[in-house]
Amino acid sequence: MNRIFYLAKQESGNAHLNGKFVPEEKAVIPVTAHALHYGTGCFEGIRAYYNEEEKALYVFRLEDHFKRMVRSANLLFMKLPGTPKELSKITTELLQKNFSDTDIYIRPLAFKIDPAVGNFNLKTLKDGFVIYTVALGRYLKEGGVRANISSWMRVPDRAIPPRGKVTGAYVNTAFAKTESLLGGFDEALFLDEKGHVVEGSAENLFMVRDGRLITPALSDDILVGLTRDTIMTIAKDELGVETVERSIDRSEIYSADEVFVCGTGAEVTPVIEIDHHPIGEGKTGEVTGQIKKLYFDIVHGKNSKYQSWLTKVTKK
Repeated sequence: MNRIFYLAKQESGNAHLNGKFVPEEKAVIPVTAHALHYGTGCFEGIRAYYNEEEKALYVFRLEDHFKRMVRSANLLFMKLPGTPKELSKITTELLQKNFSDTDIYIRPLAFKIDPAVGNFNLKTLKDGFVIYTVALGRYLKEGGVRANISSWMRVPDRAIPPRGKVTGAYVNTAFAKTESLLGGFDEALFLDEKGHVVEGSAENLFMVRDGRLITPALSDDILVGLTRDTIMTIAKDELGVETVERSIDRSEIYSADEVFVCGTGAEVTPVIEIDHHPIGEGKTGEVTGQIKKLYFDIVHGKNSKYQSWLTKVTKK
């Protein structure tokens, strides 16, 4: 039988483990765990936004995140300890216990818990599962970031599937992000093996040109992003802006009207410079600004049209 536990960080230093609260320091996994040694796990990143007027948290596309996690888990021969609906309920209960008047980041993590040495058969390794929460504000600079094209290539689908949020693959992210920060930039943009610009270090990518959004196709080794899907939907429905999904050349992106990256962590963040080339006027563009405002209104529960994307959580 798989070993399963749920954990949620508490300001008081408690955690939720095996159905009860315990001191956080006791919510541990073995140092022998396969995932610790070989990156054999998958995860989700989910945001809960605090609404000051309603004194409530709004979790954005909660069940959709767990539906995507099921697909990631399948790649690793993992079975999550519940349906997306059941895992969403657990997450809601944890947020009630961890409630605070700030935005909260939720991290579900499935991982191979068996001892590392001597076994690389993913199908026979036992699974563990954890959910914890941390307070998290803005991930990237709100006014826009300066990016570079990384010397590190995006991991291709034939190596580690990018559509699955596999923990080991994020070493690729760490290499690129570290290189950028050490070089004086804020963010990295990846090329794929064909030389196309495909993603940020941990974000999907959009370019604005001639009033249209352009974003790399799913076949370009990108994460199937929920924020990406959200933006394409609201751009069309609210602004009448269509999205073209196609490959983007490196030289092409330098002359874009606007560029922005998006994701649960990054939300909607303008890219105002790439490899020292100013993008547009070197500040947040008009379309990016409109999308950003729409997005933040929606996730904070201020646009009733999109209430179906939100799960409201109040203090217990």
